[in-house]
Amino acid sequence: MTKNLLIISALLFLAVGARGQQGAANPAKPYKFVIKGGHVIDPKNNIDGIMDIAIKGGRPPSPAMPAEPERPASNGMPARPARPAQEAVTRIDGTIALVAKNINPNLGVQVIDATGLYITPGFIDIHTHNFWGNDIGGINYSNGPYSIPPDGFTFRSGVTTVVDAGSAGWKNFETFKKQTIDLSLTRVLAFLNINGAGMNGRTESSLEEMDVQKAAAMGKKYPDIIVGVKNAHFGGGGGNIPKAYLIPVERGVEAAKQMGGVFMLDGRLDEEIFDRFRPGDIYTHVYGRAIMDSAGNVKPFVLAARKKGVIFDIGFGGASFGFNVATPAVKAGFFPNSISSDQHISSMNNAMKDMQNIMGLLMAMGMPFNDVIKAATWNPAQQIKRPDLGNLSVGSVADIAIFGIRTGKFGFWARDGYIDGTKRFDHEMTLRAGELVYNLNGRVKPINLPGAPRGGGGNTPRPAGSAPAQKQ
Repeated sequence: MTKNLLIISALLFLAVGARGQQGAANPAKPYKFVIKGGHVIDPKNNIDGIMDIAIKGGRPPSPAMPAEPERPASNGMPARPARPAQEAVTRIDGTIALVAKNINPNLGVQVIDATGLYITPGFIDIHTHNFWGNDIGGINYSNGPYSIPPDGFTFRSGVTTVVDAGSAGWKNFETFKKQTIDLSLTRVLAFLNINGAGMNGRTESSLEEMDVQKAAAMGKKYPDIIVGVKNAHFGGGGGNIPKAYLIPVERGVEAAKQMGGVFMLDGRLDEEIFDRFRPGDIYTHVYGRAIMDSAGNVKPFVLAARKKGVIFDIGFGGASFGFNVATPAVKAGFFPNSISSDQHISSMNNAMKDMQNIMGLLMAMGMPFNDVIKAATWNPAQQIKRPDLGNLSVGSVADIAIFGIRTGKFGFWARDGYIDGTKRFDHEMTLRAGELVYNLNGRVKPINLPGAPRGGGGNTPRPAGSAPAQKQ
């Protein structure tokens, strides 16, 4: 009896060890997924039509495991053979293998039915706050309770990449990396705050904390994660410094320049500030600032900044979007370059909700659907200098959003009003690096693979302490 139990246990161990290889190379089925019958929109490659997509499988990460001795059978538990030590395995991203009409579904280990749905690159949200932690005190986004862990909010709305907007500074970025970036299935990038302590609600106006060289050094240390520098919530710096509001902008732009990144400002709308911006620098909360004059026209210096190449981002947030600005701006044809959420605990259940809600609101205001998709995919990818993202090119990482558009009577609101809409995003599935990480209605066959985790659909479980990808 004991001998039989040992044999059964050994077979179970081998089956579990093979789990991470589901969807691996198979001469008869070279693709991990074939996505069939969806309407593909890929702004980079000018694709807009019914197409299929084949996904080449990657490899999810797994943590290092210590050796374990043999365990004899006891108390009704079967025996378990000794297990050798296992080194940590880094993720290998699944990639786009083919985009074409009528891909043979028999070539995929699993087939996703996207009939009647849209397929786009995974959305890129360039303004979030994800440095959550237990530093309790004030309105704290820096290792504090006002930020949120990303994975619970991203995939269900098609977001595969977030860029934390200055929650961490050069003093505590590595804590943010260790406890959030390295442990998230979502790709987490970051704007480093020019303030060393980040957005802690206590020292954001301290000029002493704004060290160009230390910020630039941190950006150079992590160039695949830190995309630039952010300044926000500057209250004057104390004293009677003339035009003190220009100081954090100048230091932030210089630090971004030294690290080869971009600068983002959540702050004052001012012509002298835009004079200090470079082409590609980002002004967020565009519809929360007075960009319009009393006659309903976009202010000339704002138009001049856009012509110069300044990027205008939404950053909806808890109170940073107003119809009083957005309505005349849209009427004047001044749409955002990029759509972002400014998601944190005060906005996630408020008017903002998530990226797809904002995208639906903009459609209701008159922004064309394809422009909305571009402003959530290819535009932000270019803005953060990551052209490897935000597209469905063959060879690109397989970050994909699959969703429907519901037609009906819907409402969208903000801090100063409400509008009716007739279309709303209805999210179905998300793939991140070739893994099916969100699957609402189970539109994949087979739904479970041998040895797949409970919940099925080829979803990849989060291994505790897993090794992150080498490049986010």
